[in-house]
Amino acid sequence: MKKLINHQPNRTMHLFLGLLPFALLLLVYIASSDARLEVNPNDKLLPSFAQIGDGIERMAFEPSKRTGEYLFWQDTASSLFRLSIGVLIAAGIGLLLGMFTGAVPMFSAGVSPLLTVVSLIPPLAILPVLFILFGLGESSKIILIAIGITPFIARDLQRRTQEIPFEQLVKAQTLGANTSQILMRVILPQILPKLIEAVRLSLGAGWLFLIAAEAVASTDGLGYRIFLVRRYMAMDVILPYVAWITFLAFFIDVGLKNLSTFLFPWHETGAKK
Repeated sequence: MKKLINHQPNRTMHLFLGLLPFALLLLVYIASSDARLEVNPNDKLLPSFAQIGDGIERMAFEPSKRTGEYLFWQDTASSLFRLSIGVLIAAGIGLLLGMFTGAVPMFSAGVSPLLTVVSLIPPLAILPVLFILFGLGESSKIILIAIGITPFIARDLQRRTQEIPFEQLVKAQTLGANTSQILMRVILPQILPKLIEAVRLSLGAGWLFLIAAEAVASTDGLGYRIFLVRRYMAMDVILPYVAWITFLAFFIDVGLKNLSTFLFPWHETGAKK
């Protein structure tokens, strides 16, 4: 008889086991909501799915009486814009810092200590400073995201660069390659898929910084809306927004994974071996 540790679920069982926790959580929520609403029909803590549906319809499919905009989609567009720009800036700076500190010892000696210190600063602690320096507009929110995740991406790529076999660098120099050629033709192609991996891992923190910035000072955005309606305990709006953020994060993660597979199939093949 096989031990449990040696059992591998087939595809059907794998899907079933993956969906089971979500189904159980859904059943627990439905039962708890029904119980609370039976005692108090005006209870707002655990709204029914009908109430959640009304909240979604009100936010996503009915224009605002004040602005005429569909708030749900406006909030989504604003948040995705801030997140995208912040992550792109962080990825660009992180790639340069990681590659140069990992491959050029003189550059590493001068920059790595500063990078380590910056990575220890809690980004949310400097949010008031960013608001003072850059105002309450888009810049401060985007810069917070960039500052928050750039050190992680840079340090991860620094380590990945240092993991490249030294023999490859020696062979390139033997063939007459200079420093820039080694960086661009030997190191860069190997760490680009690692860059996508680092971005995927840092997106959770990016969402955190985005929502925190929007909650403190903004006029739209997913984080702004959640903290605005919490004053009225509008869980029929908060829960869909949280679920939507989760879906967007999952969709972006899957998209980046597929992008990596498309651009660097050799990397994905090597990772499976």
